[in-house]
This record gives sequence, structure tokens and C-alpha cells, in this order.
Amino acid sequence: MAVQKLDGITFSQMVLTGAHHLTNNAKKIDALNVFPVPDGDTGTNMNLSMTSGANEVKKTKSENISEVAQAFSKGLLMGARGNSGVILSQIFRGFAKGMEKKAALTTNDLAIAFDSGVQTAYKAVMKPVEGTILTVAKDAAKKAVEVAKQEKDIVIMFEKVIQEAKASLKRTPDLLPVLKEVGVVDSGGQGLVTVYEGFLAALKGEELPEDTEVVEMDDMINAEHHKSAQDFMDTSQIEFGYCTEFMVKFEDEKLSNHPFDEDAFRNELSEHGDSLLVVSDDEIVKVHVHTEYPGNVLTIGQRHGSLINMKIENMREQHTAIVGDNKPKATPKEKAEFGIVTVAMGSGLKNLFESLGATVVIEGGQTMNPSTQDIADAIEQANAKNVIVLPNNKNIIMAAEQAAELSELNVAVVTSKTIPQGISALLAFHPEEDLESNKNNMLDASAAVKTGQITYAVRDTQIDGITIENGNFMGIAEGKIVTTHKERMEAVKLLFQELITAEDEILTILSGEDVNEEEVNELISFVEENYENVEIEVHNGNQPIYSYIFSVE
Repeated sequence: MAVQKLDGITFSQMVLTGAHHLTNNAKKIDALNVFPVPDGDTGTNMNLSMTSGANEVKKTKSENISEVAQAFSKGLLMGARGNSGVILSQIFRGFAKGMEKKAALTTNDLAIAFDSGVQTAYKAVMKPVEGTILTVAKDAAKKAVEVAKQEKDIVIMFEKVIQEAKASLKRTPDLLPVLKEVGVVDSGGQGLVTVYEGFLAALKGEELPEDTEVVEMDDMINAEHHKSAQDFMDTSQIEFGYCTEFMVKFEDEKLSNHPFDEDAFRNELSEHGDSLLVVSDDEIVKVHVHTEYPGNVLTIGQRHGSLINMKIENMREQHTAIVGDNKPKATPKEKAEFGIVTVAMGSGLKNLFESLGATVVIEGGQTMNPSTQDIADAIEQANAKNVIVLPNNKNIIMAAEQAAELSELNVAVVTSKTIPQGISALLAFHPEEDLESNKNNMLDASAAVKTGQITYAVRDTQIDGITIENGNFMGIAEGKIVTTHKERMEAVKLLFQELITAEDEILTILSGEDVNEEEVNELISFVEENYENVEIEVHNGNQPIYSYIFSVE
């Protein structure tokens, strides 16, 4: 029976059936995932994203297709996971925009919606790559526009759109050499085809196919002795190791100082990694990026509001886990006598701790506290009979102590509350001593150092008799705000008055990611002129949030 108008009730059923079909085939789509790096599983991510959209549709009883599509779009945006999930959300965000104020759709309306979806999705991706879900969506939309010129039956239109989507999917290996090398089609494109298959089944009132037709996958994988696509990538090829996803809920107070511009925001983030996706509406911005330093991109986002729905995954560990069962088992490395796990945020601080003997440095700190599981995993990764953990932040100590209790190894937590305390503790470590002696010596060393920090205020406040204005710099001595000034260098000078005494001999300066070399040199000159008995050490910590971290001994 011909369908010449598509209403909200029918479209709701299409969404639910598409989501169900994707759920049934998520694992098969996962096996195709190979590009650009494994940041989770494509089928799983698309399934979770689609399910979130379908759940919103379930709440909507409207017969108006525009209202149903808006609910679907919002649910997809909030639940989008991974590159594929975010792109899927943008395809249907544009799809919803293309049918605004429509109660029901004709084939011409659908063609406009398909095309709008493609335009929105391409705009969201910093560097669109052909041979992916984007290409499949684009080719399908072109076919929809072409068919709509002669065809009024929506069922026939969808049949031809899916036919073209499958043909486009078959062509993806010709556009992406890595797909041809591995012998698979694009996983995201396969996911989109699966969704469209579900749409058509609901539109025709038919049962879902038990299995989606994954284009040529089975023969290709069988020819390679049942390898998964991830086997064809070496872990060392992953340049940016952390799949980082987060949302920023806009706050008027922050926007007044840092107005949000999506293009400028996208361009700034692009300097910190790849596979970048940025999408926003009036209330939130959602980010997906592969980066080596997640804390840096989180800090950029935090300028505009509060961070919500954060997820950071180590793709190198993820990839190793995926391919591990298919590779010959390596002979276990002999455990070292001691291993040291520490927490730091910023490439310079990571390098500094490693140079001082840290075995594993967990990316984390202020605004990004590692979990008990993160620390427990790092303890195992240290591969040592005795492990010492340096939290370097008071908010991480409890998680570290829980991880120590869970571990079957001999683990001691040295309760360092700051980066300088952690550095001093690490310098006091002696491999000839036993675990308990080292713990006590390191605790004593951490207590002997004073910590100063320079950061900026995120709101107006008054504390300990100090009036602080939003955006001004604050000087923190031993965890207490003691100074504030609108100029950073002036705040540093005021902090030194509180922090450095006549008995102090060494000042270590750890400069942050927002500080240039010229300013550091100016600071060194100031210290040499005003604190002539103090020896200066300088390191580029490249840490976010804190422009400077000072250690005084």
C-alpha cells in the first residue's frame, strides 16, 4: 500500500524499530571497527546513542512528526557516545531541522530533511573523512533528492534510499585504504544502514530481518582466520591516546567573560587532538575528541560553563585488550621490587615525575580525579612486588587508599596533597629501604615542602576577609587563598610575600600551559632581585588550571 504522508506516530515506530534492529546487530558492527582508532566499539556506541533517542521518542505521544523528530534529536544529542554516535546525532539533528513546523511529510519534505541531516553532520566534523558514515549518509540523501522529483510513495523512496546506502557502504573501502587493507566496510556506515533497515521494516509493517546483511564482512574476516578488524592496527600507531567526551552546560556568568562561538571553540580544540566533533544548542555543547592530554580540553570547555557527562577512555589499553586474545601470549615480565604510581595533569609534570622514577603516571588532578579503578589498574600496571601511590591531591587520597585495600600486592599510600609534596616525596624514595621505611621517609619529605599556586577565580566571592572578583587571579598558599589581583604577575608577587621566608633556600617554579617563556623569565628576574638567597629551579609543567605551581623549601 502506498504511503504518501509520514506522520509522527509512524515515524515514532520507525525510530523504535531502527533502534531495536541496531541493538540486535551491535556486536557484528563492533567487529568492523577499525578507523581512525579504536575509541570504543562503533556498534555499541551507536546503539547506546540510538537507544537514548528512542527513549525520548517513547515519552512523546504527538502525531506531529516535527515534534517527534525534535525529541529524537534531543535524546540522541544527550546520549551520543563516540565519533559514530555523535555523527549519528547530528544526522538526525539536521533531519529534524529540515522538517521544522511540519505535521507530516511528503517525499519532497523527506528529501529536504535527509539533505539537511547531511549538511549538519558535515559541519560538526572538523576534518570530514570520506569512506565513513558521512559518505553513506550523503549518498543516501542524494538518492532521496533524486527520487523525490518523480516519486510520491514514501515506501518506494525509502527502498531506493536504502539500496543506495548499501551501495555506498560497499564503496567505502575504495575511499579509505585502511578499510581495503583490512577487508571490511566502514562500521559507522554499516550502523546507519542498519538503522535505515529498521525504519523501512516499520514503514512497511514487516518483521525485522533476524540479521542485518553486513556487507562482505563474514567472507573477509573468515579469510583472515576470524581476526577482528582491530588486529590490523598496532597500538603504537595511536597518536592521541584518550577518547575524551564531555558536555558543557552553559552558565551566564562564565559566558559574560568567555562568550561561546562554536567555530572558534572547535578551532581551539583542534589544536589538542583529532577525531574532533563539536555540537551545541542554546543550553549545552557536546565534545568528542581524541587527545593526549584530556585535562587541557576539559579546561577549555570549562570556561563556558560546568562540565557534565564526562567520559575518558584509554584507547591504547582498549586496543590491547581487544587484540590481546588473538595474539601470542608474551612471557610475563618479572616483577620489579618497587613501583611508584603517581597522579599529575600536564605533559611537563608527567615527564618530570617519570624522570624522577615514577613507574606509572595517571592523567588527573583538579577537576579530573581518577577513580579507585583507575588507580587499581595503575597499581597492576606497575608490575612490582611493592607499590607506592602518590595521590598529589587531597580529593584523590581516599580513592588511592581504597585501591590499596583492593590490591593483593603490598601497597602503601603516601598522602601527598599537592604536586610539590609528591615531587619531594619521590626524591626521598630509596630502593634499598623496605616499603614501610620508604613510606615514612616520603611522608616526612612531603611535609617539609610548602606549596603555592596561582589560578583564576570563576565567580565573585569573599573568603577569609578577601574579596575576589570573577576572572581575577588568586594566590594560594598551603591550600588557603591569601592574595588576589587582576594581573597575574602581581598576584604572584603578593603570594611570594606570604610564601617565602628568610629561612627558605629553594624555589621550584612549575609553569602552566597558559604561561609563555617571556613571563617566566620576568618572574625569574624578580626572584633574583628580591630573594637573592633563594636558589631557583624552573620546569615547564604544562598543567591546566594553575598558571604556576610553586614549591618552597
